[in-house]
Amino acid sequence: MSTPEAPDGQAGAKRTESLIEYPCKFPIKVMGTRVDGLVHAITLITKQFDPDFDASTIELRESKGGKYLGVTVTVNATSREQLDELYRTLSTHPMVKVVL
Repeated sequence: MSTPEAPDGQAGAKRTESLIEYPCKFPIKVMGTRVDGLVHAITLITKQFDPDFDASTIELRESKGGKYLGVTVTVNATSREQLDELYRTLSTHPMVKVVL
């Protein structure tokens, strides 16, 4: 099996291109069991990575049966590293089931 070549022709070179232009507004969907404190926890984590995050922009959507809650936060994304760490932190929170 061969190693894919990067656009500059170097085999195995790490691709650093991004389809996202920073800074930008970036929506993140977080899903968890509908429990007290879920939205607050997501808000606190989001503010760690975007201190200017406006909690009034949060969008909520209950599942059909009401057991789960979808929470959409829109952050000011400044880098891929910021988004990766935010996704990682949200994903490891015990109340969170899925982050998209």
